[in-house]
Amino acid sequence: MKIHILVAALLTGLFGLAVSGRANAEQAHSELATNLTVDLGGGVPMEFVLIQPGAFQMGSTHRSDEQPIHTVTIAKPFYMGKYLVTQAQWLRINGPMNASNFKGATNPVETVGCNECEWFMAKLKKQAPGRTYRLPTEAEWEYACRAGSTSDYYFGSDTNRLGEYAWYGANSNNKHHPVGEKKPNAWGLYDMHGNVWEWCADVYHATYAGAPADGSAWIHDGAGQRVLRGGSWLADASYVRSAVRNGLDTDYRYMYYGFRVVAEVDESQPK
Repeated sequence: MKIHILVAALLTGLFGLAVSGRANAEQAHSELATNLTVDLGGGVPMEFVLIQPGAFQMGSTHRSDEQPIHTVTIAKPFYMGKYLVTQAQWLRINGPMNASNFKGATNPVETVGCNECEWFMAKLKKQAPGRTYRLPTEAEWEYACRAGSTSDYYFGSDTNRLGEYAWYGANSNNKHHPVGEKKPNAWGLYDMHGNVWEWCADVYHATYAGAPADGSAWIHDGAGQRVLRGGSWLADASYVRSAVRNGLDTDYRYMYYGFRVVAEVDESQPK
């Protein structure tokens, strides 16, 4: 009887520690700042939105490279760029070099390859130290885009409403537009549909067979085309869906390819 009581006490204690640990982690996440602003100098900020951990169904049945639909669990919070990287931000970090076709301080930077995005973030870390900046993984991008939705777009599946949320082929007048002019998703992110395609960290694969289920980047040895998400100002409605994917060589540049930045959560930073 004493042994049974001791075992029960030990199990209760272990369960209590597990619950306490989970509660402490959840409390730490809830205490993180909902919004983060990084000062790039010269009156140019870079704004981020906190994305909390969670699970979602990634992919769709629309195209073969969006299948199979699979469960992905994002284990850690992260800060997602509220907007696409703008030309003003690009110039603050990269100096006078701006190859964008449609110039404008609040326009998204475009005509940038994936490698140039990586260089930008390396320079960003030097100018705004204390955090790690990187491209989102493909799973992080879709999770943040969906914002809890399971429909074709983060607002539903009615293409008649798409113009409220996205610059795409039907309303863009054949050019991209300043960031943040359309309605955001439920988590406060803008231009996740349309405007410019967004580079991600993953190597492009023809299907999701074998894809990681923890939200990490699917890299292998780093070779191969990289993923882009979100569609662009030139795309039709079917190519700006939450699940739509594209893959291109890392040095490919054109006037509808841009990016947004993830800032990793640093628990040592002030809340």
